[in-house]
Amino acid sequence: MTKNRFSEKSFWNKIAKYGKAAGREVIEKVLWLYYAMKREDCPAWARAVIIGAIAYFILPSDAVPDVLPGIGFTDDLGVLLAAIKTVAAFVDDDVKRQAEESIPDWMK
Repeated sequence: MTKNRFSEKSFWNKIAKYGKAAGREVIEKVLWLYYAMKREDCPAWARAVIIGAIAYFILPSDAVPDVLPGIGFTDDLGVLLAAIKTVAAFVDDDVKRQAEESIPDWMK
């Protein structure tokens, strides 16, 4: 993965490494975006928004370092929520169900 590109491997590695530390809300939101991006009817503009938000989540350097206890993922959550608001039409009940089913795997 180049520094500014989304990669599924980096995405899943970040969730596996920081799932518990990030907390359920952050993981839930990032999974909503991931599964929304996988929808066949998700247009390119929405995928671009989603990839940007997920890339921010993946990158180790951001506004608030992820390693700071209690506040490390607050900026990530803000970016994820802004992206969700932008692509809300693609975050349907099926996307939320897929995320809900996979959350236990990442909250270990």
